[in-house]
Amino acid sequence: MKKEIISHPVLWSPSNERVKSSQMYKFMKIINKKNNIDIQNFTNLHTWSIENKADFWSAVWDFFDVIGSKGTKPYIDPINQMPGSKFFPHGKVNYAENMLSSDASGPAIVFKSEDKIRKEVSWKELKVQVAALVNFLKTQGVTKGDRVAAYMPNMPETVIMMLATSSIGAVFSSASPDFGVEGVLDRFGQIKPKILLTTDGYWYNGKEINITKKVIEVVEALPSLQKIVIAPLLGIEVESDNEKFVNYNNIQTQCTTNEIFFEPLNLSDPLYIMFSSGTTGKPKCIVHSNGGILLKHLVEMGLHSNAKKESRVFYFTTCGWMMWNWLVSGLLLKSTIYLYDGSPFYPNAEVLWNFVDSENINFMGVSAKYIDALSKENLNIIDKYKLKNLETIGSTGSPLIHESFDYIYTSVKKDVLVASISGGTDIVGCFIGGNPMSVVRRGEIQGPILGMDVHVYDENGKSIKNEKGELVCIKSFPSMPIFFWNDNNNKKYHEAYFNKYENVWCHGDYILKTENNGFIIFGRSDATLNPGGVRIGTAEIYRQVEQIEEVLEGLVVGQIWKGDTRVVLFVRLNKNSNLTEELIDQIKAKIKIGASPRHVPAKIITVQDIPRTKSGKIAELAVRDLIHNKPINNITALANPECLEEYKNIKELNS
Repeated sequence: MKKEIISHPVLWSPSNERVKSSQMYKFMKIINKKNNIDIQNFTNLHTWSIENKADFWSAVWDFFDVIGSKGTKPYIDPINQMPGSKFFPHGKVNYAENMLSSDASGPAIVFKSEDKIRKEVSWKELKVQVAALVNFLKTQGVTKGDRVAAYMPNMPETVIMMLATSSIGAVFSSASPDFGVEGVLDRFGQIKPKILLTTDGYWYNGKEINITKKVIEVVEALPSLQKIVIAPLLGIEVESDNEKFVNYNNIQTQCTTNEIFFEPLNLSDPLYIMFSSGTTGKPKCIVHSNGGILLKHLVEMGLHSNAKKESRVFYFTTCGWMMWNWLVSGLLLKSTIYLYDGSPFYPNAEVLWNFVDSENINFMGVSAKYIDALSKENLNIIDKYKLKNLETIGSTGSPLIHESFDYIYTSVKKDVLVASISGGTDIVGCFIGGNPMSVVRRGEIQGPILGMDVHVYDENGKSIKNEKGELVCIKSFPSMPIFFWNDNNNKKYHEAYFNKYENVWCHGDYILKTENNGFIIFGRSDATLNPGGVRIGTAEIYRQVEQIEEVLEGLVVGQIWKGDTRVVLFVRLNKNSNLTEELIDQIKAKIKIGASPRHVPAKIITVQDIPRTKSGKIAELAVRDLIHNKPINNITALANPECLEEYKNIKELNS
């Protein structure tokens, strides 16, 4: 059988002026001059970056004037061991020192909490507040390797505590305030923090959400805590006689100092502890490195996202999603970072676009589901907002479907780089994503990230193109986790990524590489369907279903039935629609024509809500386990666990 060549039409091409003004182009020219070569495009630059790995990461260090020491060569040792490769093993660097090195005139941070608060933090004020917190942490005996946790909204104090923590070599971790007590303890209880930064509450959908009772419960269950720092947002008093509570503002007054001491750290020293979503048990505690995050984010933000001095960078995220850690690294580039906390649909669905337009933001990042929701509403942004400074719209969290690309270019902005990106908490970054030198094709992620040797493997470990397979990375990279917390002999770490192929990172995404070296993701490998032995990605079904006007969103799982797997589709309909036989036939016909007869569900069932994780990802595995009467090991990982009740004992699944 002749292999199908996968190629999609071009929706956007960068102008010659835009290419040549980009950081990536300037970086490429320096590479050419230094090495006496003539790289002219992104594809060749990427090839050079993986074939000359040590030289590439050294060039990144030089291009961005990293403060620190590379140390002696070799710059990567061993050159390709996963896990095990150390980048600049004899070097020293401090993430916070590089984050605070700006002399830019604009603000460092702009914070907006719905329509209640807008606040700016200057670079000078940022350094003053970090210095006071560093002084405070030292008085509490916090030293290198100790843990500091934040149970916080996406507000400046969270960033400031992270910088203070990392300046002394302590390890930072965060969770958003919508987490319940059990969810917080499942995370922080494992890492035993000395200090907790938290608040009194936050605004969501225009309402005050008081979390003081949750805070007290969390504190009582964490005996490792020496101090709890309250950074008030709502002005509510925490009713506790616990002497461990201190006020953030009082610390700023009492611990003022003019200098920050930055601990010289190995690049492999811990910076963050991140948490897996925890839908299959207690969240894994993934430890990430000081230097690895710095290098990876310089590439992704500085080269791929074109962030630079006084750029305005915004990603809609909470402190419980890795995109928060990604966003704050905008400070490395001396950019202004924009923090928005609250609902993206309050007081209306245009609120984020109004924010981007009024703040003259250059880079805007959102989830693919947010774009899908706007598309469903046919929201017209292009005629209402100029978005004149907006160069890039980033999208992640789930695959951005082809029709969402169309929506952005017809209804949001025509001259904009749509950068669909994909990676994860596992690497606090991306394997594949956008770049300012290449065209955008409908439905495709533009290509791999520089320094990432990404392939699609078949079951036999053969690199394939124009066929679906496993997303893998076959060479080491700096933001690989150092280790998992409390993981004896790296057993869980190895099982997570290296069980399938030897010394090859297997990420768990079901994916295809196109003829143009772009990528299309079809969902998680562990959630793929297998009816009749044919492997199907869930995203292929979602793409068809979400084009139907009556359907707001869907969730698809495979149900074991009579010795095979049958496809079951749950749909959430708009308030004016019912799941009639006619609508069922329409859905099936759409899937059959748009995907294939094998994709057509055996059962279509209406539900009131779709379960999702705190970061907004559809929780397919939770529903799959539930309908097979298997326990859901960590219900607290879900943002809306109550909706699972309606998935129990569904009569249609018994026939």
